[in-house]
Amino acid sequence: MRTLVTGGAGFLGSHLCERLLRDGDEVICLDNLFTGSRKNILHLLDNENFTFIGHDVIIPYKLHVEQIYNLACPASPVHYQYDPIKTIRTAVQGAINMLDLAKETGARILQASTSEVYGDPNVHPQKEDYWGSVNPIGIRSCYDEGKRCAETLFMDYYRQYGVDIRIVRIFNTYGSRMRSDDGRVVSNFIVQALKGELITIYGDGNQTRSFQYVDDLIEGLLTVMSSDINTPVNVGNPAEFTILELARLVIELTGSNSDIIFKPLPQDDPRQRCPDITLINSLGWSPKVSLEEGLRKTISYFYSC
Repeated sequence: MRTLVTGGAGFLGSHLCERLLRDGDEVICLDNLFTGSRKNILHLLDNENFTFIGHDVIIPYKLHVEQIYNLACPASPVHYQYDPIKTIRTAVQGAINMLDLAKETGARILQASTSEVYGDPNVHPQKEDYWGSVNPIGIRSCYDEGKRCAETLFMDYYRQYGVDIRIVRIFNTYGSRMRSDDGRVVSNFIVQALKGELITIYGDGNQTRSFQYVDDLIEGLLTVMSSDINTPVNVGNPAEFTILELARLVIELTGSNSDIIFKPLPQDDPRQRCPDITLINSLGWSPKVSLEEGLRKTISYFYSC
């Protein structure tokens, strides 16, 4: 396959590029390096089947490919709230440009959507047919609604033009190559613990999340791309933990002396987040890496940075 990965120098994108190359694909990595980094793909640059192109998906780009993974978009609150208008343009205009490319080339295209489309859910766990509970005018809306609009565009390009689409709703993912400053809870806790700083929990810590290790996610993306399902598919680990449980586990695994402090919960922060993965289970995929095993690997990565 000749495969395009937008956002390919990011945390998830670089792992995906690496795996596709290992599977024998020719990989074109498109990234403007807003949140991605050349450091993530340095080990791939000498591979004759890998090409890096510095480009912003807001601007159309033409080339012949057989597959497209559209991962380009800031995904952590710190980064997507830094320039919210840029974020929603990336999510929406970037999706349009990649869908147009898929339409012209006949490529199959996968949209990296997010569990954030469910907002602060009234249904638990979240199944793909749940429409969500999202604030359209909050500080998280640039990302949440941008991704929801991108899903709409994907379905409409499928219905109107017959574009061969796939949509994956990604739940909380962690692992090596996360940025230490991205503001996500796993990286925050690990960095604070390794520095001996206070572990900062927003809210009372009883809100829940489900954490999947990056290797499991990559397998999930490949599984959905090779399937015949063109409606949204949850990819996540349904093992549910409170944020307080996560903080205590990070302290234990790092051997840190850090204490925990509590601060006010940010606007629209969801109380629960857990995927129903019945649909992707039917494709033969299930997560393999436990939270403790994945955290050990991620802590090792941050320790070596």
